Amino acid sequence: MYQVDLNCDMGESFGAYRIGNDEAILPYITSVNIACGFHAGDPATMKKTVRRALDHEVAIGAHPGLPDLQGFGRRNMAISPQEAYEYVVYQIGALHAFVRAEGGVMQHVKPHGALYNMAAVDGKLAEGIAEAVYRVNPELILVGLAGSQLIEMGKKAGLRVKSEVFADRTYQQDGTLTSRSQPDALITDEEVAASQVIRMVKEGKVMTRQAKDIDIAAETICIHGDGPHALAFARRIRASLEAAGIVVQPMGG
Repeated sequence: MYQVDLNCDMGESFGAYRIGNDEAILPYITSVNIACGFHAGDPATMKKTVRRALDHEVAIGAHPGLPDLQGFGRRNMAISPQEAYEYVVYQIGALHAFVRAEGGVMQHVKPHGALYNMAAVDGKLAEGIAEAVYRVNPELILVGLAGSQLIEMGKKAGLRVKSEVFADRTYQQDGTLTSRSQPDALITDEEVAASQVIRMVKEGKVMTRQAKDIDIAAETICIHGDGPHALAFARRIRASLEAAGIVVQPMGG
């Protein structure tokens, strides 16, 4: 039996300003990554997103990023492993307080944007993040790019890890995601995205931009909720997975 988690980044708004389709997408996913205030989000948004996730019985994770509101956490910053550790501990703590106050339990941690991509190839940075998660709560699951240093360092730290793949992103031959600065970084065609996802789950393969198949482990699939067609995209991916006989359930079981 094939099974996979379907996750989405949410809570990436501020106060009365809202982006994305958070509430409408929640029925189609099984885990949510909630921004913790560094790259996006604020206390009111965090609380509301936690409450909505609990109402929809969607598992909750922290989505810590770099302290870069203007760049939405997508710009690389020269930070040390110790700084990465401190940033992640701080942000997990902030979201954990809201989850606990609303009567929930946190399932996982998934770094955001540049922090995620930097940790995918930088073992020392990944080690700092993994240590932060373990010291806060060794029961938390660490989510990282499939085949990345973050996955390896998470295992080394003694954490449960889940290898993540992306429905709407293209891949390079080394297993990294195509940079968003490139015109072919995003997949906007629902059919193409659905086919890529099903193949990753069932065959453990993905076609790269260099037209070469590489091996990939797909334990959780990320969809993004801030695109113009995000809701239709989420519906299509969920329906396609189920039609292919793939069980969609939270990564924690």
